[in-house]
Amino acid sequence: MANLTTTFIGITSPNPFWLASAPPTDKEYNVRRAFEAGWGGVVWKTLGSEGPPIVNVNGPRYGAIWGADRRLLGLNNIELITDRPLQTNLDEIRRVKRDWPDRALVISLMVPCDEESWKDILMRIEDTGADGVELNFGCPHGMSERGMGSAVGQVPEYIEMVTRWVKQYSRMPCIVKLTPNISDIRRPAEAARRGGADAVSLINTINSITSVNLDSFAPEPTIDGKGAHGGYCGPAVKPIALSMVSEIARNPETRGLPISGIGGVTTWRDAAEFLALGAGNVQVCTAAMTYGFKIVQEMISGLSQYLDEKGLGGTADLVGRAVPNVTDWNQLNLNYVTKAEIDQDLCIKCGRCFAACEDTSHQAIWMKEGRTFEVNDAECVACNLCIDVCPVDNCITMRPLKKGETDPRTGRKVGDYANWTTHPNNPMAVKAAE
Repeated sequence: MANLTTTFIGITSPNPFWLASAPPTDKEYNVRRAFEAGWGGVVWKTLGSEGPPIVNVNGPRYGAIWGADRRLLGLNNIELITDRPLQTNLDEIRRVKRDWPDRALVISLMVPCDEESWKDILMRIEDTGADGVELNFGCPHGMSERGMGSAVGQVPEYIEMVTRWVKQYSRMPCIVKLTPNISDIRRPAEAARRGGADAVSLINTINSITSVNLDSFAPEPTIDGKGAHGGYCGPAVKPIALSMVSEIARNPETRGLPISGIGGVTTWRDAAEFLALGAGNVQVCTAAMTYGFKIVQEMISGLSQYLDEKGLGGTADLVGRAVPNVTDWNQLNLNYVTKAEIDQDLCIKCGRCFAACEDTSHQAIWMKEGRTFEVNDAECVACNLCIDVCPVDNCITMRPLKKGETDPRTGRKVGDYANWTTHPNNPMAVKAAE
């Protein structure tokens, strides 16, 4: 049976599934129940400086995006960091870690961007027994307006500076949590590495307004007739998170920097994809808030079975396996040609493929007598849209043309690998040849 035990920057946990810093990790009661359910670790909800507690709104804190079946696709939240006293949190962290020594417990931190504030908070948490710290440079609302959260995470120089302070004043491994609200995720990751970070985690929430109430004409969630931008998370952000994780994993300046993957992890498959793209573990929030803590048991079972089926001994054997296959568009093989094929035995004659191709693509599907749908290879560019809209798995597939076979659409034979960098239509390639 596959070994799910994970060691991430020296922190060992029985599986790679951690709860992210969020409401599910706000207090001792929650964290104990999470560990009882099987979670391998938690990142405690973000702590702030000593002093008057943070003030959160007393009305709705979440907005939502649903699929057609009312399945939750994304949450927008306007909640801030913990509003519980610092000492209360520290006392609870100490007790939980004492009673659950085999589980990872990392403390998320966010304080003003000055050296003394960071030195003070680090001194306060040193004796809790926690395994590490995560610097919250990602929160896009409320705290960012106070010069914290993503206000720091969007400035690489600040990331490097604060990370250096943390490494100077703390013995604990340091994870830097990155904001996705930036044009190039590689730059803050590079800054974190320069500052001495042991790892990065990403993505934090995306700046968003999920909906507008068309009766009150205010963004939701609505507080006394007004709304504000918040942080978006959940299954809908997973594609963005996967891309950003892969960018850090394959960037020469950050290659080898441990990554904790965050963003829409709901199933074991989601987790496996993050691991394959270079993450050493994953953090989960929205799935736990939607289905409860015991969802981790399905994740553990599914990932273990998958590793067994693939002949992989543990999670470490999966980490990074997809990274070599991530490339830039200009390196893709322009001589790789496929054509759509429809399995008539599986086809339910709904016509979605025909409607999508006829109205919005390349008019490459014929509708014949008896609502039989066939592909016209002479027009098919293999865009994959028909597969994406088809409601039946494997009813439509793509058949690769063999080398030397003639493409009915272009009349050209399939050749060897060639990409855009040497293509005759590329003006830069022509210029270089001259």
